[in-house]
Amino acid sequence: MAFNFSVFKVRALSAIVFAFIMLGGLFWNNWSFFFLFEIIALGCLYEFQKLMGLIFPGYLNISPIHKWGLLLLGFVLMMALSQNNLGINNIGIKYYGSRIVPFVAGIMIIGDVVTKKVNLQNWALSFFGLVYIPMSLSLFYQLKGFMANTLFGDWGFSIPLLVIASIWVNDTMAYIVGSFIGRTPLSPVSPKKTWEGTIAGVILAVLIVTKVLGIWIPIQEKFIFLISLVAAITGNFGDLFESKLKRMAGVKDSGSMMPGHGGFLDRFDSILLATPFVWLLLQILF
Repeated sequence: MAFNFSVFKVRALSAIVFAFIMLGGLFWNNWSFFFLFEIIALGCLYEFQKLMGLIFPGYLNISPIHKWGLLLLGFVLMMALSQNNLGINNIGIKYYGSRIVPFVAGIMIIGDVVTKKVNLQNWALSFFGLVYIPMSLSLFYQLKGFMANTLFGDWGFSIPLLVIASIWVNDTMAYIVGSFIGRTPLSPVSPKKTWEGTIAGVILAVLIVTKVLGIWIPIQEKFIFLISLVAAITGNFGDLFESKLKRMAGVKDSGSMMPGHGGFLDRFDSILLATPFVWLLLQILF
């Protein structure tokens, strides 16, 4: 794949703007952190529904209550799995979310029964969407808790930042290196990706994140190395999985949120798979 400067410029400018939005959500306060991933989850879940409708035509027949109820269910599920220090009137939003989840799910089931659109495959697809997107992204709230109270202060943003930085550096380096020297296709699912770009992206992501962020984040360098390595590798698989869904659906992008990047799923596909694996890594290590 030859390097296209005009395409790279559009991708770079939109990525910079988006980076400022992401960093604002990460660093501002706990509420901005919460709503950042709520918005990402809703955008991804909405695009997921569209892809499922293209891949499985029967999914287009779900009732409106099922369709919009799934988005609401994703929202309150993120509430139920949120941080403990977020609350309204001294009551944690986890409390509200955990009690609203079964209510919304019940309404969705009743809606399908009343409209005679009960279909086990459609419900299985919707359940997979909940696991794939909001439940995966909600683990960011737990990742934030790993470094929330340290001898150096509140560094809760550090591990989420490591995950996001590893994936973004990997994507950028893989695109640049693959454009110049990439010759061997990585997978038929994503023909523009090459082995050369993918391997270089992982190596450079691990080196850059470990050496640059390791200077000021109070985490041992060996742990930063492991986190960035797992995030970069599994992020590539997340990208390939979403590319497979798009190929099955017959579309180039899942949406049009960002110029040069596509939709929410196109932007966050790597994070959706990398986050559970980084979370699992930290469970094993600590």
